[in-house]
Amino acid sequence: MHAVQSRSRKTVHNRGRRQLRALLLAGLCITSAVLTACGSGGGSESGHASGGALKITTTIGMITDVVRQIGGEHVEVTGLMKSNVDPHLFKASHGDIKRLEEAEIIFYNGLHLEGKMIDILEKMADRKTTVAVSDYVDRAELRTGAENGLDTEYDPHIWFNVKHWMKAAESIRDTLKERDPDHAADYDRNAAAYLAQLRELDDETAAQIATIPEQARVLVTAHDAFGYFGDAYGLQVMGLQGISTASEAGTKDVTDLRDFLVRNRIKAVFIESSVPRKAIDAVIQGAREQGHELAIGGELFSDAMGEDGTPEGTYIGMVRHNVNTIVNALK
Repeated sequence: MHAVQSRSRKTVHNRGRRQLRALLLAGLCITSAVLTACGSGGGSESGHASGGALKITTTIGMITDVVRQIGGEHVEVTGLMKSNVDPHLFKASHGDIKRLEEAEIIFYNGLHLEGKMIDILEKMADRKTTVAVSDYVDRAELRTGAENGLDTEYDPHIWFNVKHWMKAAESIRDTLKERDPDHAADYDRNAAAYLAQLRELDDETAAQIATIPEQARVLVTAHDAFGYFGDAYGLQVMGLQGISTASEAGTKDVTDLRDFLVRNRIKAVFIESSVPRKAIDAVIQGAREQGHELAIGGELFSDAMGEDGTPEGTYIGMVRHNVNTIVNALK
C-alpha cells in the first residue's frame, strides 16, 4: 500500500512538471512572436505596411517643409536641423541617430551638404529607403569645381534655383507614392498644387531682381551659398568663405573682397542667419578705413530657414524674405 501511494505521488509530481514545462514553452513562444513583430518596424522596401502615417526623418528644414507640403496627413515628419543650424558643421547626436533608425524613409540634400553625416546616411541606405533629393537634378546643371571657383566637386545649395527645388519636390513625391501607393492620388494632388506655387515663386523672383539697376546687382554674403541664385536670376554673387562653412576666410580673402567693394563702390553686404558675422564685420571695417561706408543690407537665410510658425520657416517664405531683403538694399 505504501509503494502504491509513493508511485501515485511520483506520477502526479511528474505530470505537474510536464504541465509547467509546457506553460513555460508557450510563454517563450508568445514573447518571441511579440518581439519579432515589434522589431519588424511595420514597413518594407516594397511598400508601407503599418497602415498609419509614414515615419519620415529629414535633414535640412527646406526638405522638411516640402515633405509636409506633399505628404500632408499621411506623413509624420521629424526634421533634424532646426533654424539657424549650419548643415556643413552639423553632427548627429545619439537621439538623431535613433530618429534615423526609426524612420521608414530618410530624405537628405546630398552633394556633401551634410558633410559630417555622410557615413551615417550611407549606412542607413543599406537598410531602408534613403533619398538624396539632389539626385533628381541633372549633374550637367550643377555648379562644379574650379570652373566656378568652388572648393568641392558640386555646389550643394540647389534650393536657391527654384527650378532645381522643383526637381527635389518631384523626388519626394515619387518616393512617397512608391512606398505608400494607397495614397498616391493624394501625393500627386498635393505635389501639383505645390509645384504650381513654386513656378509662381520662380517668376516672381526673376521679376523682382530685374528691378535692381544692372550695375548694382552684386550680392556679397558671408559664404558662397547663393551661386545658383545668381546664375538663375542675374546677380553677381561673391562669398567671403567657400561653399562650405567648414573652411574659414583668411586675411587675404578679407582684403581682396574689401578692395573689390571699395573699387566698385558697392554699398551693401549681407549677413546670414546660420553663419557668424565676424568676417563680414572685418570687411566693413576695412572698407571704412579706406573711406568707403558699407551697410549691412539685411540678414538672409541661406543654409537654414526661419523659426517654425513664421513665414520664413517655410521654403517659399524664406525665398521671398531673401528676395525682398536683397531688392530693398540694392535698389
